[in-house]
Amino acid sequence: MNKFIPFSLPDIDNREISEVIKTLRSGWLTSGPMVQRFEANFKKFINKSNKKEVNEKPIEAIAVSSATAGLHLALESLGVNKGDEVIVPSLTFTSTASVVRHMGAEAKIVDINHDTLNINVEAIKNAISSKTKAIMAVHYAGLPCNMDKILSIARKFKIKVVEDAAHALPTIYKRNLVGSLKSDVTVFSFYANKTMTTGEGGMVVTRNKKLANRIKIMRLHGIDRDVFARFSSKKPSWFYQVIEPGFKYNMTDISAAIGINQLKKLPKFLKRRKYLAEKYMKSLRNLPLILPIGDTDHGLHAWHLFVIRLTNNSKINRDQLIQYLSNNNIGTSVHYIPLHKQPYWKKRYNLTNKNFHVADEAFKSMISLPLYTAMSDENQNRIIKLLHKAFI
Repeated sequence: MNKFIPFSLPDIDNREISEVIKTLRSGWLTSGPMVQRFEANFKKFINKSNKKEVNEKPIEAIAVSSATAGLHLALESLGVNKGDEVIVPSLTFTSTASVVRHMGAEAKIVDINHDTLNINVEAIKNAISSKTKAIMAVHYAGLPCNMDKILSIARKFKIKVVEDAAHALPTIYKRNLVGSLKSDVTVFSFYANKTMTTGEGGMVVTRNKKLANRIKIMRLHGIDRDVFARFSSKKPSWFYQVIEPGFKYNMTDISAAIGINQLKKLPKFLKRRKYLAEKYMKSLRNLPLILPIGDTDHGLHAWHLFVIRLTNNSKINRDQLIQYLSNNNIGTSVHYIPLHKQPYWKKRYNLTNKNFHVADEAFKSMISLPLYTAMSDENQNRIIKLLHKAFI
């Protein structure tokens, strides 16, 4: 009963291990046939439940070394540059904004909604200026943003939309999977604690062939030819051209080997996450907590995170609860310390708490509870019992 329950744990079995071993024995370890297969399978997965429209362009999927790399490539392909502004929510991981600075542009950091913890649409409107080049829509915890409104604003002001879908696989917005919507680029994460993993890795998705081609070139040094095609050719194929100073953002075949099998399990993973989330919701509803919003009329939750917030009438505060759970061998986390409270962003843009009332209040009271598919019912029951004891 005293065994440590981690905040997160990847769900890996012999299928992933076997695929990795085969890859290690194949003689090709970096970006090659496994990455190509993973990209093809991912495209099929995104398309599978998509409500197709007439003349809809096919989805392109480009595997990368991380979601951060994917976001950087997305902004680069859209031409974000020095003097531009990109609107970003305060409640996100720093990479969402950091890639904006990597392009020489400025992050316009805005507040969130109280209920969903997603970016506030009115705040987006108020932040738009003549310099605004793009909006970064972060589907926080796996709940979709109001994409209809965001896309409507983007069309009106002729600005681009990048979906930071690091939490959002497989999130559904109005019957379509995130990744198949009408934004310019969507980026997924396969980090170790995500809904599926490749250890480190990400996937960039777009319907824009021109953007896809640019991202493919820029993910590997700006070289105009596929590296695997050059090195696997049986004829002399040494010649290539560097057309831009690109990046080293390619995914390895070892990572893709894990991803291929994780993707097959994703529906099962979602079912388990949904079960655990619903059990939390039912078991914690009478405690002094604000529980997360689950599925809504316009979106189905991916349940990457289960974030609770303590109410004002709670007898203990957030930090005390974290310490209490830690003392009882329960791992937790906080997602996230908002950008407006981080030294770099605070100093660069002279940010104060008064302009981020919702994100600030949410941060003071939020805790992410363990939620992962390998967690047993017994362990979840232990967490729930401890939470009830904490508020007595």
